[in-house]
Amino acid sequence: MEFLQTNLKKFICKDFRLLSEKNEAHLKEKVKAASPKSVFIQQNEHIYRVNEQDDVNHLVFSACREISIHTDLATIIDYFADFDTLLVHDQGRYIGYLHDTTFFKQLAKAHLEVQAYFQTVLDTIDTSCTVIDANENVLIWTEGAEKIFSVKQPDILGQPIRDFFQTNRLALLQTLKDGTSLKHSQHQAREDLVVLINSKPVYLHDKIIGAVVSETDITSQIKLNNELHQATEKVFHLEKEVSKLKLADDPFKRIRGNSSALKQTLDMTKKAATTETNILIYGESGVGKELFAKAVHNIREGENAPFVAINCGAIPFELFESEIFGYEKGAFSGAHQKGKKGKVELAKGGTLFLDEIGEMPLEMQVKILRLLQERKFYPVGGTKEIEVDFRVVAATNRDLKELIREGKFREDLYYRLNVVSLEIPPLRKRPEDIIELTHYFLYEISIKYNRPIHGISQEVMQALLSYDWPGNIRELKNVVERLVVFSEEGEIKKEVLPFEVDHMAQASNGNGVNASIFSEKETRSLAERLQELEREIILKELKKTNGEKLSCAKNLQITRATLYNRMKKLGIKP
Repeated sequence: MEFLQTNLKKFICKDFRLLSEKNEAHLKEKVKAASPKSVFIQQNEHIYRVNEQDDVNHLVFSACREISIHTDLATIIDYFADFDTLLVHDQGRYIGYLHDTTFFKQLAKAHLEVQAYFQTVLDTIDTSCTVIDANENVLIWTEGAEKIFSVKQPDILGQPIRDFFQTNRLALLQTLKDGTSLKHSQHQAREDLVVLINSKPVYLHDKIIGAVVSETDITSQIKLNNELHQATEKVFHLEKEVSKLKLADDPFKRIRGNSSALKQTLDMTKKAATTETNILIYGESGVGKELFAKAVHNIREGENAPFVAINCGAIPFELFESEIFGYEKGAFSGAHQKGKKGKVELAKGGTLFLDEIGEMPLEMQVKILRLLQERKFYPVGGTKEIEVDFRVVAATNRDLKELIREGKFREDLYYRLNVVSLEIPPLRKRPEDIIELTHYFLYEISIKYNRPIHGISQEVMQALLSYDWPGNIRELKNVVERLVVFSEEGEIKKEVLPFEVDHMAQASNGNGVNASIFSEKETRSLAERLQELEREIILKELKKTNGEKLSCAKNLQITRATLYNRMKKLGIKP
């Protein structure tokens, strides 16, 4: 129908003349003068076609109907039941007319043309295409369908499709029944056949009169994918073994990402690790502070040197001292009869990693300060001082300077630990690393659960890139694991993401990127969208620096003059 409506103008007869003459004698003269054009007369808000008879001595008028150039085909055919001529207008201007005899001849010819094009398309495509009518009878069965299903066209055309296939394997029937459409959906057509299927209902006047399905045989691809998954699993385990051997050469191998922010932190960490100085690592929860600490340890220490981690936020206050310094036998009720070595003693000759140092009780901070100064300590209940040699790496997600102001952290301990400080950027500040990390976790977890994944769609990846990631890399890994767990036939579904993707597309997220610029409905040019993104970045940076332009320019690594020029161009008031 769209083909015919788009070309409705080719059915219109344009050789006509519209008159409004009331005097019959004058009208006869004008009709004669207009010959051989068709003449229409407009009288009393009605339009008539003037038919000549007896050499223009007698005029016969037939009523006409006005229609728009946009009138649909079904309505035009209905009008021809009452009128033999339809006068066509386009935006209030008459452009021609349709006559029933001529129109239906042209319509029949157009139908044959469409049929010829349609049949040529069907004969050209390689994929399987099947069409059924409302009674489930097969109307179209292409050569591709013959190859996939081994059923010849003469045998199936005009026959009920149920006679050739199991009903529960016919997705086409569900489409016919309730209008369900499928797009690139994996479907088990037979026990030994997997196809990629697209299906749609055929509508006429809002009523389903049939259904269409196209199918591509992907059985061999599925088989190859499974074989590839098994091979990949073996390679993955080999890579893990090799990576253990390579850690001595590259202790930072486990830290993944190529963003400039991460590279800068890695460079600083490598330099600091060549010394024995105390290192304080700043970073939000989930960014991988312990990985950095272990990398520093692997550079500094020998192969068998201990790495002892203490999570200061996980040890109960009353057990803190005994956990760190250990205790002698009989030191307190419930103590082990042989006593117990503390974390400090276990770290002798290696690295003591004080994680979440900001959570350490004030009373313990005094003793830790003394330990760092003198490298000596007394176990709980002990009378003999123990001397130890170790390197210290501390980490926190708290603002220690703020804790000092609040009286919750000792300033002298802060300066003892903060000889070299490193800040690990959160994931939202290095979105380019999300892609690499996602593919790595996808690869790792799909093998862990033996769930082959075909890939990750652009839509899902864009959702991951647009999210704020308050839990950083730890949260990203959990989300990827969720995607793998709820995947279906190797396909990852956007719907199982644990955050609202639609909401993110309407507002700016934590890394300053307005996700609406990536919307499928977005029609603006690249330059316009980049300007919006640049404006948002500058506004957020100005807010961080409380409007101070020099600091803002330094943070953006541009000159203050450049900042002012960009603000002026983007309409940002100073």
